[in-house]
Formats: sequence, C-alpha cells, structure tokens
Amino acid sequence: MAENKLDIKVVGVCGSLREGSYTRCAVEIALAGAKEKGVTTQLIDLKDYELAFCDGRDDQTTYPADVHKLRAEVKGAQGIIVGTPEYHSGLSGVLKNALDLMGFEEFGGKMIGLVGVSGGAMGATHSLDSLRTIARSLHAWAIPEQVSISEAWKAFDDNGNLKDGKLEECVKEVGRQVARFAFLHSSLQAQEFLKAWEGAPDNPGA
Repeated sequence: MAENKLDIKVVGVCGSLREGSYTRCAVEIALAGAKEKGVTTQLIDLKDYELAFCDGRDDQTTYPADVHKLRAEVKGAQGIIVGTPEYHSGLSGVLKNALDLMGFEEFGGKMIGLVGVSGGAMGATHSLDSLRTIARSLHAWAIPEQVSISEAWKAFDDNGNLKDGKLEECVKEVGRQVARFAFLHSSLQAQEFLKAWEGAPDNPGA
C-alpha cells in the first residue's frame, strides 16, 4: 500500500502503572492495527520510565534522563496513540504528568488516537474528552475515532485480548487511522499542497 513508501513511526503511550494493565493491552491492540498499515511501532510504557514531577523549572536539562528519553521517542514519531485508565472521571496522574513534561515539539502537528479503559460501566468518556482538549492545546490532531472500554476486568481474556471481536476491531481501527493520517500529513504531495494553499492570493470575491 501507499503508506509503506514513507518511513512513518507510531508510538503508543500507556498511561497506567498497574501490573497486568488493561490500558497497556488496549494500546498494544491499537499499535497492532497501526502496524497493519506498514508503519514502525513502539510501545512506551510509562511504568518503565523514571519521570520527575513537572515543576516548571527553568533549567530543563536538570530533569532525569528518562524525561529526555521520553521526549525524544515521542518527538521522533509522526503518529501517537495515547491510552489511559479512567480514575475518578479523569485521566491517570502519571499520564497527565508525562504530557506536562512535553509540549509542542513532541506533539505539534502530530496525529493522535485515543483509547481509554475503565473498571466501571460508564467507560472512560471523561478521560477521552480531557485528552482531546489537551491534544488541541498541544496543537495536535486527534482523529475522530476513539474507543472507551468499560468494565475492562471482564472485557479482556487472560492473554490480553478483547473477548468482543467487534470491539477489538474498533481499537485496531484507531491505530490504522493514526497510521493513515500520519502518512497523508507527512507525504510530499500534502506538504506541497499546503505550501501552495498558504501562498495563494486572497480571493477578491470572498
């Protein structure tokens, strides 16, 4: 497919520290969907990073090495999948802190897909709404598709697969769409069109 002609990378950020995290399972499924489109994928599990709390310090170089590692890995991607559990109607604290440690350089102009899990029947809608607001603040493009998985404790089997095949397909489609839009946004044709459109003279009849 055309997507394979560009070196596109999609990373998935797991915003859960829980052992046996359902959020991680969901992000891995979304990344599998992205990989179907021929892109390079990488799972970023925040459990594996020693991140300081974002404190707005002036000297950013004094942050731990893993902060700079996280920034570099996200900056090097054209597409990002963000997964979060929903805690008290909001995204996880570790994910919010990780996002606070990054900014426009990592997210600006990137394609973002969102997946959320919840132990309750209401799902992760509030968390996903918050993440859309954050994506907009970071000048990123959140794709229309998103998936909220309710009662995650019974939605997944022991191997981390979703029991509902249709739901698993929806999660994969988030990854596929991130890969597709990342390709389109990165293609030379799209960049040339945007430059031409931005340089076009004003329409006198408008």
